[in-house]
Amino acid sequence: MTGVRSETAAFSEQRPLRLAYFVSHPIQYQAPLLRRIAQEKDIDLKVFFSSDISVRSYLDPGFGVAVNWDIPLLEGYKHEFLPALTGRGQLGACKPVNYGIRRILRRQRFDAVWVHGYGRLTNLQAIMAAHSMGIPVLLRAESTLVDRPRSRKTLAAKRIFFRWLRKRVSAALAIGDANAAYWRHYLGGEFPVFPCYYAVDNGFFQRECAKAAETREEFRCSLGLDSGRLVILYASKLQTRKRCIDLLEAYLQISKFMAPDLAPYLLIVGDGEERAALEARAQEAPPGNVRFLGFRNQTELPRFYDLCNVFVLVSVHEPWGLAINEAMNAGRPVIVSDQVGCHQNLVQEGVNGCVVKACDTQGLARALGAVLDGERWREMGAQSLRIIQSYNFDENVRGLRRALQHIAPRFRAETF
Repeated sequence: MTGVRSETAAFSEQRPLRLAYFVSHPIQYQAPLLRRIAQEKDIDLKVFFSSDISVRSYLDPGFGVAVNWDIPLLEGYKHEFLPALTGRGQLGACKPVNYGIRRILRRQRFDAVWVHGYGRLTNLQAIMAAHSMGIPVLLRAESTLVDRPRSRKTLAAKRIFFRWLRKRVSAALAIGDANAAYWRHYLGGEFPVFPCYYAVDNGFFQRECAKAAETREEFRCSLGLDSGRLVILYASKLQTRKRCIDLLEAYLQISKFMAPDLAPYLLIVGDGEERAALEARAQEAPPGNVRFLGFRNQTELPRFYDLCNVFVLVSVHEPWGLAINEAMNAGRPVIVSDQVGCHQNLVQEGVNGCVVKACDTQGLARALGAVLDGERWREMGAQSLRIIQSYNFDENVRGLRRALQHIAPRFRAETF
């Protein structure tokens, strides 16, 4: 693969730029991107994980069930698990307690450091070690200005922290427009920010959804769903902030005006602390119209995206919402709340979906009615597929390269 560069890099003919990436644990959404970056001949990427929690079956606190990911998390790129004094199999602000970062940076002669997030002790250690050694640091995180209320004291402390952080970070990578606004707010309008917008493996989801379409009716039958009835899909954790309850309330509003055997199905894929309460509330719907299907792994999701007519995620305090990327790759319209971070980038009102005010069940009910009116969902789904093409791993690599060209003089000088 030739990569996304428009220029011929001389860097790869000598020593590639050595990039150390520090992240909490192997993440199913990041693994394909890391494999893609590893293909760049003039970037020698090595990933350092704080914890190995996700490479085996573990209890996910959000889903509330044991999770064992069914996609490769460690293949196709160089990686290492940082040594830990305690907590190797845990995740938290101060867990695990890792060590040896400075020695790693010195012995392996890294030219740049990339850190995902600033809220963990290990990440701050990496930032401080790199800064003290004169190694430039890239920071990528998910934060947005749409967040939980903070006290004046907390906000003051945050401003002090960012003044400290700004001196130790060379540039930021933005996962989307909402995140870019956050960096400008806290790091200053002149601070260098490069787009590296959240993406999924578009090729995988488009291939798997196309394959699922061939057996769609068989899958529908296996779930006991009547042929021809519309399907509304939710697929995420059943946590309070995900606001699946708002979708359920909106569904009850629209379905009460319809014959039970003509109303759309509502499929709820996922698990978590809210499931029992949601199941109790769903008793108000006609029997069988709301289905709770539990946690489903990554390779199972394309069948559900292909089956649905609209995908809904109306969370609060949602930094991005990668499930939206996935559903759009199936060519489906999406409805999101105005607190789902990707809405500024991915959702064009009335074109490929709708943006509703968070916690507004009446507005959500109206949006569902509008999208599912006649064949409109099909036209909007085609627009989703068009829009999502621009949010891909090649564009991520392009943004990363621009950031590296800015912060690493040797890379900048020898690449152009």
